[in-house]
Amino acid sequence: MNAPVKIDAAQADNPETPGYASATPSDLEITPRDRRFGRDQKQQRWWHGGDPVATAFYNALSVTFPMGEAFFIESVKAFRDGTSERLASEIRAFVKQEVNHSREHIAFNRRVVGAGYDVSRMEAHVKEALELTKDRPKIANLASTMALEHFTAILAQQLISNPRHLAGADKESADLWRWHALEEIEHKGVAYDTWLHATKDWSRWQRWKVKSLVMLIVTKEFTRKRAIGMLDLLRQDGLTGPKTWVRLFWYAFGRPGMARKIFGAWLSYFLPGFHPWNHDDRHLIQLAESDYSDAVMPEAKRTDAVRAK
Repeated sequence: MNAPVKIDAAQADNPETPGYASATPSDLEITPRDRRFGRDQKQQRWWHGGDPVATAFYNALSVTFPMGEAFFIESVKAFRDGTSERLASEIRAFVKQEVNHSREHIAFNRRVVGAGYDVSRMEAHVKEALELTKDRPKIANLASTMALEHFTAILAQQLISNPRHLAGADKESADLWRWHALEEIEHKGVAYDTWLHATKDWSRWQRWKVKSLVMLIVTKEFTRKRAIGMLDLLRQDGLTGPKTWVRLFWYAFGRPGMARKIFGAWLSYFLPGFHPWNHDDRHLIQLAESDYSDAVMPEAKRTDAVRAK
């Protein structure tokens, strides 16, 4: 299960094919890592450094993953026929990784419930949203998946490159999120390349117009519903009102400022010629797989110092 899916450069899709131009590295290896986290531990209610806001952010995000990733899998698999051997291999590896992610977040969500939270309303909202996709064209679902995969990839880049985001979290939970993050980076081009394959007969203008419109809709719904989920969880902690809203805003845009830090990468999605692998960040995968305190922390500090200049 842990063996890498090797991509032979000789099998790479021809970038001269009309309508298709993949920037996915020809030597990329997508490796499904079958790992398990936190099975024998009781999770603290505020497992993220005793901070209810940080805890609510990750808990609300995790609740969406099991059903959401099943949707991603089906959306991509719907267009696997006729793909190159290279892309077909990537799709198989993508599916294996997403299945593992779903399993681990199901286990994580059980620990959230065990800590005293009711997540049924959030689960119902996710289910309702997915019900609406059943009557949509499959290409629309793929476009939504592609946009959400970009979201998860840029969140993942931050989680690994900036240790501030998971500072204070219990080890098993932090390890789960870093593992998930490194695999999101690794397969970040799969949905996009599947989209390029599925729309190879479209004009570049048509492709850009549709993917940009879908990203705007996805962004609005993603941020709105995650905020609703966080407020639901914080309400269960007795935290309501303007002071709580200010704390949420500061967490997103101040410190650690996830929303602020991913904005530039989010905006790049709208650039002509965008591809997830225009930014090759495979070094973050290597850092996440090494000893975090020895490898990621110094590198992340250097990265932040460079960005601050």
